[in-house]
Amino acid sequence: MLKVLKSGFYTSIQDKGRFGQRNYGVPVSGVMDSYSSQFANAIIGNSKEAAVIEITMTGPSLQFLKPTIIAISGANIQPQLNNVDVEMNLCISIKANDILSFGRLKTGFRAYLAVKDGFQSPLVLGSRSMYKAITIDNRIQGGDIIEYESYDVNNQSANATIKCINEIIELSTLEVYKGPEFNKLADDKQKQLLEITFKVSKLNSRMAYQLEPIIENNLEQILTAPVLPGTLQLTPSGQLIVLMRDCQTTGGYPRVLQLTEKSINILSQKTTGSNLKIRLKV
Repeated sequence: MLKVLKSGFYTSIQDKGRFGQRNYGVPVSGVMDSYSSQFANAIIGNSKEAAVIEITMTGPSLQFLKPTIIAISGANIQPQLNNVDVEMNLCISIKANDILSFGRLKTGFRAYLAVKDGFQSPLVLGSRSMYKAITIDNRIQGGDIIEYESYDVNNQSANATIKCINEIIELSTLEVYKGPEFNKLADDKQKQLLEITFKVSKLNSRMAYQLEPIIENNLEQILTAPVLPGTLQLTPSGQLIVLMRDCQTTGGYPRVLQLTEKSINILSQKTTGSNLKIRLKV
């Protein structure tokens, strides 16, 4: 079992997401940065679908009550085990009563903690991903107990590093496809979308990221239509909204662009004020 001593800014359990339920209005949810979460799982021999703890901006304090192995990937939030610095992207041995904590955010925005065989929180509609309208809570709280299987660290060599490609943290260009309403934009507005530098606004969450500046346009709202994580909506007022993992299943704003999976991962690691460029993928 894992005891949550402090919860951090926004810490939740996530896995690959909740598929096959969108016709009921249920969001996919799941890890914001699928690359980093899968990498953490791979380090300790988990399947890529194993549930992890997603840590946003500031980390929690966690006490492991059973031995296991863990790995941490994604944003560097300066992890410490029993007040001693530990490396990212490393298989780490855990003894009963060890305490994992975190320092200040250095790079990126979201880190992923994987434990051997995954965290065993309740399955709801085929997923362990936290989302308030579906699960009891949308994040973990101080005092929570999270189940995981005890693991004999002698069964696997720990402290072996695996090369991590950190471009998800470092890249600032979002590759996109044309959305259904892209061609309704005037040519000069299409060009503007693909040439200017945007910034992440302070309005960013697991549901959506808003970008600045606005793009003035003459687009009208559309009839309610399907949207996906990565759909970039342009409102009549010019606001650019990139839908993320917890987004709704339908929307009425023009869908001008669609981010690639890699670009969703890149955006999920950006903080308020980060610069971004948009590039059309051909």
